[in-house]
Amino acid sequence: MAETVARRGGLAVIPQDIPVDVVAEVLSWVKARHPVYDTPITLKPHSTVYLPYLQTDPVFFINHMTYVVRTAPGGGASSVAPAMRAALGDVDATIPVQALQTMDASMLDVVAEPRFQTRLLTTFSLLALLLAVIGTYGVLAYDVAERTREIGIRIALGAGTRDVRRLVIGRTLVFATVGIVLGSVGALAATRLLSRFLFGVTPTDPATFAGTAIVLVGAALGAGVVPALRATRVDPILALRQD
Repeated sequence: MAETVARRGGLAVIPQDIPVDVVAEVLSWVKARHPVYDTPITLKPHSTVYLPYLQTDPVFFINHMTYVVRTAPGGGASSVAPAMRAALGDVDATIPVQALQTMDASMLDVVAEPRFQTRLLTTFSLLALLLAVIGTYGVLAYDVAERTREIGIRIALGAGTRDVRRLVIGRTLVFATVGIVLGSVGALAATRLLSRFLFGVTPTDPATFAGTAIVLVGAALGAGVVPALRATRVDPILALRQD
């Protein structure tokens, strides 16, 4: 019986030979239970259903049963394994017992794939950030080289070191702002593709977008430091002699 169907009062196919009072008792029992689901990271409670074990198809469903045993503080899987095997052997000696592990180990198995995907995405994100910093530095360095005469004229007319730095840093912030705006639009368009990799955070989380924007601005400013320092060292006499 699907717990969601029972909780919401939906329709379900029930064999006609089951007495009404039995159906009412089963539905009441299901409604009184707490939501239970196997993999909360990949499945929501509404995606989980109860299915009779004897009616499962071993081709499409898991054909084994799992028991959870609470041990005393300090006890591990190795300490209770012999007792568990003996207890199951008393019920049916032909039942194979395998995959004994702690709850921590079981949780690690559940999060292994999402954790790998997260690390992979993080690695590619850091590489993309590094390439963005290198590209920003290259553009700014080229821009300063092309504007050497203009910077020299500005210095000759009285522009100070702070004014020249502000000129280059302002250019850097323009590049960063355009990139953040375009990147935010692309990120919002790709939220459906990335939603399955997220856990505990919404695809449009404002704090995440704000934090990303701050990191990108910081990276852009870091890339513009060297070109800004080079611009302040331009000799106006040499710059005017170039032409």
